[in-house]
Amino acid sequence: MDLGAGARHNRTCMESLDTASIDTALRLIGIGQLVLVALVIWRSAADVVVRRVTVALLVGVIGYLINSGPQFPALAMPLRLAVVLASNLAPLFLWLFAHVVFDRAVDRRVGLAALGLIVASVMVYVLRRWCEPLIPLADAVGHLTAALLVIHAMVIALNEREDDLVEQRRRFRVAFVLVIAVLAIGVLASEAWFGFGHEPAWMLASQSVIIALAILGIGIAMLTADPALLAPPRGTGTLNAGDDWSPSERVLREKLETTMAQRVWLEPGLTIGSLAERLDVPEHRLRALINRRLGHRNFSAFLNAHRIAEAKAVLADPARVDLPVLTIAMDLGYGSLAPFNRAFRESVGQTPTEFRRSAFAEPEKG
Repeated sequence: MDLGAGARHNRTCMESLDTASIDTALRLIGIGQLVLVALVIWRSAADVVVRRVTVALLVGVIGYLINSGPQFPALAMPLRLAVVLASNLAPLFLWLFAHVVFDRAVDRRVGLAALGLIVASVMVYVLRRWCEPLIPLADAVGHLTAALLVIHAMVIALNEREDDLVEQRRRFRVAFVLVIAVLAIGVLASEAWFGFGHEPAWMLASQSVIIALAILGIGIAMLTADPALLAPPRGTGTLNAGDDWSPSERVLREKLETTMAQRVWLEPGLTIGSLAERLDVPEHRLRALINRRLGHRNFSAFLNAHRIAEAKAVLADPARVDLPVLTIAMDLGYGSLAPFNRAFRESVGQTPTEFRRSAFAEPEKG
């Protein structure tokens, strides 16, 4: 009888048990932190869409922590299905979170397509007894969809940072990309390499440590953040002077009024940096004025306020009724028709063509 082999086996079992216990404890700590952050955000003054998407993302992360944990097989089937669905939807919730927090319009077609692919891959898991040949394909489609959603969310955060006027949100964009790059890409890569549920115990425990620390950092950031990060101020968009304007703000306001009166907003590719250089002021001061005093969270929204007002005047002008919409878009500084149509629809609720048609519609006879 090999007593040495038995001792080695017992020691290995104890080490595995210790690793599993630590992993479970860390996951429970992370879940508790996520629940706390979700409750605080749900009761905050943030926009209702932001609150719903943020809480959905946190629920998705909770689902992943449970789904990838050692206690998951012990769950009853209905609860297990809910956990798997929440876990797999986390990348989609992350993608939506990037859109709503960074003030970007959601392409519903992309969102619905991603939702369909994710749900289909989950259904293959649920019906694996009858769909076993499809499991590798469903796994590949699910991971590819998740990776594309995560990468696109990071692209949104980085690409539009210069257009962002909210200083705290500009910093949050960088932290968002770093955290997501480490967590999401790392998780997806390990699952793709080892196969979901087959990762080594040490890797799962390491993931739990990193996720717990990341959740703690994100929780502190969101719970102590300026409300403007999740609850955008609603400004008038006009340069109305008030008694609380400082002398430097008044001088900068006058410079901005004078420059905007010269219709610089017609210039294609105008950026906050080039406008600040023209005004001979630090860029951060101009950002603060347009954001805090005028209520615009993006420089493009500030420009669109002037451009759309001019577009409405042109579209309703009888002398220019035959001027093509594309020509109007190019004259207003838009590089193509699509961004002009999108900005006009978001501001007015109609496309430029619909607005022109309604402007020249004959009044109904009573």
